[in-house]
Amino acid sequence: MKKRVLVILILLIAFNINAQQDPQYTQYMYNMNVINPAYAGSGDGASFGILYRDQWEGLEGAPKTATMNVHFPAGRNVGLGFSAISDEIGPVSETNLYVDFSYTLNFSNDNRLAFGVKAGGTFHDVGLIDLSLIDPNDPFFANDINENTPNVGAGIYFYKPNSYYISVSVPNILESVHLDNNDFNIGSETRHIFAAAGYVFDINENFKFKPHTFVKYASQSPISLDVNANLFMYDLVEIGAGYRTDDSITAMINFMVSPSIRIGYAYDSIQSELNFLTKASHEIFINFDINFKSKVSRSPRYF
Repeated sequence: MKKRVLVILILLIAFNINAQQDPQYTQYMYNMNVINPAYAGSGDGASFGILYRDQWEGLEGAPKTATMNVHFPAGRNVGLGFSAISDEIGPVSETNLYVDFSYTLNFSNDNRLAFGVKAGGTFHDVGLIDLSLIDPNDPFFANDINENTPNVGAGIYFYKPNSYYISVSVPNILESVHLDNNDFNIGSETRHIFAAAGYVFDINENFKFKPHTFVKYASQSPISLDVNANLFMYDLVEIGAGYRTDDSITAMINFMVSPSIRIGYAYDSIQSELNFLTKASHEIFINFDINFKSKVSRSPRYF
């Protein structure tokens, strides 16, 4: 049992460092200011969201991510936001707290270009003392590790509300070595570049089609590409499917339970080398939108 736990932990750490050092999301389009501060304040009012992701279902020590984010317009062309991310992988716990600032330039035909910056920090904790060990006297595991590292991020967001968007961002600009115990480096912060784009096609009054894509790049790691297609029906239900390269096939659905509340679920069918250990990942979210311009929003947001 002890050997099995250690092997799985090694697998998880290896996959995490090489493939998804930053938390992974399937429904990123409704969680955008977490990865791009320029998205903050892009709506007519305040938006508050909560997301939970259970990565690699049934695998002991697998990543579990909880995210809370809020953003809103705060004056002429200015947006503000805040995000909190809790990520747990085996004995490793990581909490990210960031504030966002954006400034938007308005062009003709309601086209907009926003620039954003974020600042905050990451709190790392590794619970080494409580691990089941083959050698309980190993001095490396005698103490837990606790470290805090500040960071900043930036992004641009070009969009037309409920029509299209193009997003490019670097959420963590500063690279750093952390969780360094007795000259043994457990992990490091690698700079990630994110790019996303989507377009909403009006099929008719009741149906809208949105193809969208998401690209994630980090040095010394393969590029991760999400290709997705979503269908909006009667401004009440959205369904979608997608593919993440060398990782998973995804499906998602969300509902507008009221003009200001959206709930959603995503399922990832694992296609990578991990599929002999786990078959799926799950993700749920709920978003609340408060429209400052009217009591009831005329239509939901499509991104």
